[in-house]
Formats: sequence, C-alpha cells, structure tokens
Amino acid sequence: MSDAVNDDLYERTKALLQPGEIDLNGIIVHTDLESSDDLEMHELTVDLNEVIAAHAGKGETYIYAGNDDPDFSSNQFQGLTLDDDEFVWECQQLLREGTFDLVFYYEADVDQAPLVDAVRERGYDVTSVEG
Repeated sequence: MSDAVNDDLYERTKALLQPGEIDLNGIIVHTDLESSDDLEMHELTVDLNEVIAAHAGKGETYIYAGNDDPDFSSNQFQGLTLDDDEFVWECQQLLREGTFDLVFYYEADVDQAPLVDAVRERGYDVTSVEG
C-alpha cells in the first residue's frame, strides 16, 4: 500500500479519535483480504475482538453488526460487553486499493503498546493511532 494512502488513512483514523464523550485510541490492521473474502474478514474481526476485549478488561464481549440500526453502515461493527452492552470497541472495515484495512477504536485507558504487540504477535500488520 502506498505511503500516501497509509498517511490518509492514519489521518482519517486520528480524526475519529478526536475529543468526544470518551477519550479514544485506535489501531489500523492492514490486510490482503479482498471484498470476496467475507469469511476471512469475519474471522479476523472475531480474533481481534478477543485481543482488544482481553486488553480492555471488561469481560466477555459479543460483536454487534448494527443491521437493525439505520445509523450504522455496512462494514461497521462494535464489541459490546455481554453483561450490560457496554462499549468496548468499534470497527470499520475499509476497502483501500483492492484490500481491506480494519480501523478499530476503543477507550484510551487500554494500554496501547501491549495491545499493539499482541496484534502483531498474531501475525497482523498494524499501525497504532493514539487520540
């Protein structure tokens, strides 16, 4: 992927983390998955849900696709706690130059460096983005 595309995606991700109701950090997971790789994309999202949820320390989570919510777009997902539907992370799956990048953001109190290391240890190309 070209540096210009990476720079643009990084800046767009950073803009999503700007001050709101909660402080956020994020990661961009670069993949070689194409639009026809639906099953692999789902598996990757589930795998990263487990990593982020473990580092967030909020207990068990499930993935909400927002299919019943008009404010959600396709390829947008949230990790919510099983106990009380508390926000853990949100993800957007973005097609860039024929392959997907997954942008995850989550509360900034998650220790960023160990989370990024854990994603890398699973073999993924990841960019850290701090809000």
